[in-house]
Amino acid sequence: MRFACEWRDDSGNRFRSYGNENWEFDSNGLMHHRHASINDMPIKESERRFRWDFSRPRPLDLPRLTALGM
Repeated sequence: MRFACEWRDDSGNRFRSYGNENWEFDSNGLMHHRHASINDMPIKESERRFRWDFSRPRPLDLPRLTALGM
């Protein structure tokens, strides 16, 4: 899976985390291996690309990562 997310720390500094993850599941459907490569990059408020009310699901019309230049 390829992913990107944005977050802020307790001091209000903003970051974008992005990378790749590979998951393996056992016969019960439980994850038994997770391999991840994750990068954290500091960003400014003006550089945010994900803006919606996070108490709701991701909007269906939000552009995919490739369209966002990621």
